[in-house]
Amino acid sequence: MSKIGETTLQLDLTALEHNFRYLRAKIAPTTKFLAVVKAFAYGSDMVAIAQKMEQLGADYLAVAYAKEGSLLRDAGIKTPILVLHPLPANFDEIIDRCLEPSLYSKKILTEFLDVAKAKNQKGYPVHIKFNTGLNRLGFNETDIDFVAEQLTDKKEIKVTSLFSHLAASEDMDEKPFSLNQINTFKKISQKLIQKLGYAPMRHMLNTSGIINYPEAQFEMVRSGIGLYGYGNDAGVDSQLKPIASLKTIISQIHHIEAHETVGYNRAFTSESSRKTATLPLGHADGIGRQYGNGKASVLIHGKQAPIIGNVCMDMIMVDVTGIDCKEGDEAIVFGQNKSAEDFAAGAKTISYEILTAISQRVKREIIAS
Repeated sequence: MSKIGETTLQLDLTALEHNFRYLRAKIAPTTKFLAVVKAFAYGSDMVAIAQKMEQLGADYLAVAYAKEGSLLRDAGIKTPILVLHPLPANFDEIIDRCLEPSLYSKKILTEFLDVAKAKNQKGYPVHIKFNTGLNRLGFNETDIDFVAEQLTDKKEIKVTSLFSHLAASEDMDEKPFSLNQINTFKKISQKLIQKLGYAPMRHMLNTSGIINYPEAQFEMVRSGIGLYGYGNDAGVDSQLKPIASLKTIISQIHHIEAHETVGYNRAFTSESSRKTATLPLGHADGIGRQYGNGKASVLIHGKQAPIIGNVCMDMIMVDVTGIDCKEGDEAIVFGQNKSAEDFAAGAKTISYEILTAISQRVKREIIAS
């Protein structure tokens, strides 16, 4: 990989391909694969990731909101795009940009039908989401008759898929709950398919679901975090490759004496002579204040350098006492040798949060073989 001269998020598309093929091998050849690229592709580069997924043959992409899908269409992405959380204000945009909405409530379903009718749509593809226990978005089992009535003999839209979302697929202590969700979804989908008179695709499994409940892969699976190198399980993580490496450089080195303080509010007081390094990234770049005061560290020449004091907007200070380093040397926040999960753990959070928090002002560099 190239040597950096500023804070840079390096994105390894070869690692992305490895992760896709690993997950693809866990499902049947006939099962479709949906790649989740919401939130700038988990904080990386949505266009570059979507282009690679399209090249590799992903059957679907998923975004959270219409604007994300429009950005992909502007970049020339042709793969079908599911909008997981569409809002009525964006229904015209969704149709104009050939995006496919998840319809998850009575209000959303009826309002989208009205817009589709006003725009003279015929068989516009939609996806119906059911709530089976996550209690976030989705119709309930008691809504089956309502959904069927709304869809019967309607020419404007046609259901492409029925889907739900597991609440704890990574936690095998919650296996009974997950199995109940799967069984509930089976029952719901069978009832609705019978009423519709045709069989849309079904999908329920996320990354951990693909690993732990392959018997419930139905006609399609969805993967987000797994594509980016994290599987919510140490054994799975060892088989995946993090695609993102956040690197920066040492801007300045300070030598401080005992009882001197570092940073805002004098949050760190040295008990002895120390050497500190200032790095050019802070909470405006996604390194939140919760990582300060020893809760997280960076790697400098293979050694851990803990963050000391409060995280600043544009800078962090780390303790490099005992590390042979100089200004301009590289510091690794997370990557292949220090996972985002490990970095996040000290602040009692998860890889998803640190990955998606990386600011758009951080330079992205695409690494491809």
